[in-house]
Amino acid sequence: MSATPAIETAGLVKSYGDHAVLRGVDLSVPSGTVVALLGSNGAGKTTAVRILSTLLKADGGTAAVNGYDVATQPAKVRASISLTGQFAAVDEVLTGRENLVLVAELRHLTDPGGIAGDLLARFGLSDAAGRRVATYSGGMRRRLDIAMSLVGDVPVLFLDEPTTGLDPQSRIEVWKTVRQLAGGGTTVLLTTQYLEEAEHLADRIAILHEGRIIADGTLAELKQMLPPAKVEYVEKQPTLEEIFLSIVGNDSPVQ
Repeated sequence: MSATPAIETAGLVKSYGDHAVLRGVDLSVPSGTVVALLGSNGAGKTTAVRILSTLLKADGGTAAVNGYDVATQPAKVRASISLTGQFAAVDEVLTGRENLVLVAELRHLTDPGGIAGDLLARFGLSDAAGRRVATYSGGMRRRLDIAMSLVGDVPVLFLDEPTTGLDPQSRIEVWKTVRQLAGGGTTVLLTTQYLEEAEHLADRIAILHEGRIIADGTLAELKQMLPPAKVEYVEKQPTLEEIFLSIVGNDSPVQ
């Protein structure tokens, strides 16, 4: 892990007309970590990601990704990142392999076929490589979408609510993928409104509320902000998600 932050913002502000979305966001993401940007709908998570990925200009403040200023060095920022949005950006007419080859060719990389084959194997999609993406499950499409984001081995990956709309099994598949990426040294900024997702995946959690980061730390550090836990003995009932996964079998093959 590098001492230099992979992502850093200071006083980031953005408004749409009279509506202030970001009111001075200060955020630092260490290289090689997974940081969850947690917040409710409308908190400004997607706006922050769009600024960091050079898709939107901030009204004030500074932001840098992989050491490059997003305002003055946007081309170098774009060469350092990939972005997976809230909806899978895959071509359903093409096969899984063809989607990956297309991205590799657009990035002007050598051996697009070899790159596609490696990523299909890495994400457990080799058996479905020749199938049209229209036949893929939601979890498979999301894994392909993330695989497409990794063409070119970029050091920084933005995942904007990657499990929105997915069923429990597909969500777990995406979680496994993110853990693998973190294990390989990729820096991941994950936006989510799911508390469980942040708890499972993130090295650090930043809470964005009303346009500002109001808390930032590890899960253990955030827990220390609350009063000491009160010990009570209660009968724990399984959640509906646990019941569902138990019935369908968590380790069943993905269709």
